[in-house]
Amino acid sequence: MYHAPPAAGAALVSTNAIGLPTRSEPWPTSAAAPARDPAEASLEQVRSYAADLVWRWPSHCIFFICDLHADADALLLSLLATRGVERTGPGDIDYRLTELGRAATFIIGGDCFDKGPATLRLLRCLKHLIDLGADVSILAGNHDLRTYLGLFYAGRRETTLQHLFVRMGKKSVPLFAEIRELTRQRGERPRLDDAEVRRRLFPDAAWYADFTSRAEGLIPPRKLAGEVERIREKARAIDAACRRLALSLGELYAAVEGARQMFLEPCGEFAWYFERMSLARQEGSFLFVHAGVDDAVAHVLESGGVPALNAWYRRLFASDLFELYHGPVGNVVRTKYRRTDPLLTPRGVSALHRAGIHAIVHGHRNLKNGQRLTLRAGVLHLECDASVDRNTRAVEGLLGPGGAALLVEPGGRIQAISTDHPSIKSLEASRAFRFESRRAESRSGSGARACTTA
Repeated sequence: MYHAPPAAGAALVSTNAIGLPTRSEPWPTSAAAPARDPAEASLEQVRSYAADLVWRWPSHCIFFICDLHADADALLLSLLATRGVERTGPGDIDYRLTELGRAATFIIGGDCFDKGPATLRLLRCLKHLIDLGADVSILAGNHDLRTYLGLFYAGRRETTLQHLFVRMGKKSVPLFAEIRELTRQRGERPRLDDAEVRRRLFPDAAWYADFTSRAEGLIPPRKLAGEVERIREKARAIDAACRRLALSLGELYAAVEGARQMFLEPCGEFAWYFERMSLARQEGSFLFVHAGVDDAVAHVLESGGVPALNAWYRRLFASDLFELYHGPVGNVVRTKYRRTDPLLTPRGVSALHRAGIHAIVHGHRNLKNGQRLTLRAGVLHLECDASVDRNTRAVEGLLGPGGAALLVEPGGRIQAISTDHPSIKSLEASRAFRFESRRAESRSGSGARACTTA
């Protein structure tokens, strides 16, 4: 594909000027190093874990970006961190692929929705990356899945799943405020009063009994009680969020209808997002998901690999959204390895290893100091939710714009780049792993390409 040069006088933006680090430091550090994050695995722990494993490295560059939460500026800064794109101007789509970006895979690791400030802007910015011809893989996050389910079941009083609109929560309201502005520009007015909207969108007393009955056996009793109470809380929170944004319930309902057309109808502007969304991707010995896995998923990966896991996800997406959200597949986008989450036991870890998976790359657990290496449930995790969206940054007390990307390079190196860590965290496989390095071939068969950022 031909990519036009920037317009005359347009300067390419340097990453040095936008808060991204340029020097590197070894990652992980020795246990003797001072001021380590207590949750971060040490070099000695990683070596011990990896001692009996032979690692396969991807044959081309992988760029992992996640948890953008409706912040297009965070996406643009994260893309610049990869050096897979370069800016040609100040607009959201004023960027082009570099030679490196044309040969790489961009994995968007879930949670493009919720929190704000501009979901539609973010998705248009991301679509430009696809339109440029980049290899883009979109993984389901819990916020993405919840948005789809909420829109799909909004107003369906005949189903026990009607609560899934409320389950989206207050963080989804900014999206409806965005769409409300579009309807106002078109001169459209709400058709329903607030009382009728409340009857259509919010669960009534009968729902709570029906849901508890249906969910028995699928959700542990203690977690089920918490889920029911969470629905009550989220209903109140949506009311409060609408009041803060001066959004009437009538306007909310009109925006929900608009969102269904934009996201769920085949010809909708953003239908591509959910159509492209999958659950997992494996590259070499690395499994990319939004949150993590449990034993059930590990055994599927052992028996049928990622194709079987994604087929399971697609089958439930088409036929049983309740099971999708609350079962093992939903756990992949939601787990934090809490006691109430389905377990990943040593048997599951062994199944992962037999499937050739030695590390899980994910987001979901937000961090304040860039990406982190941890050993959770007996397997190596690369945690990549670096709190890049502006609302999370405000809550966490992080200054300035956020951006972050994890780069897995074919020569046996991983680089973790974040605006909130002064150096690029650089993991050299030769320090920690025994690995097989395969010659990286481009899609045109022209041989290996370097994947360097500094």
